[in-house]
Amino acid sequence: MTKQTCDQLVFQIGELLIQSHAMLATAESCTGGWIAQQITALPGSSNWFDRGFVTYSNVSKTEMLGVSDQTIRLRGAVSEQTVCEMAQGALSNSHADWSLAVSGVAGPGGGTEENPVGNVWFAWASKEGYLRSELRQLEGDRVDVRGHAVINALVGLMNSINGE
Repeated sequence: MTKQTCDQLVFQIGELLIQSHAMLATAESCTGGWIAQQITALPGSSNWFDRGFVTYSNVSKTEMLGVSDQTIRLRGAVSEQTVCEMAQGALSNSHADWSLAVSGVAGPGGGTEENPVGNVWFAWASKEGYLRSELRQLEGDRVDVRGHAVINALVGLMNSINGE
């Protein structure tokens, strides 16, 4: 992830959200607040960024975002169902019009046959009922996986807002 690429994405997303008078919330697990940090590094982002949830533990996903205990128990923290519930929970627990959520296995440990290191789920949602999810297998060490996840989450958000 290059700083310039990330800065450009954040600026473009901010412009889109300002034009539509919309706010954003993030729900992050494996990225640990890195997306929110990139957003808030841009001066004026408080005009379009409402809040970020860092929900690393399963309990925090349930308490802060309303992710179902049953979803986590049956599907796991790194699953499509969990990340979709995270995105919807970010909307329900904020003043945002758009949300993005990320949950994955950044490594170097923690991977399984079903969920290997580098598996990262993303979800993007809007108060208008839009919901899209995506699984990516990201390469590299822990820092690389997390950095690629930040970029992918932002690109996916921009595409979602643009209706792509």
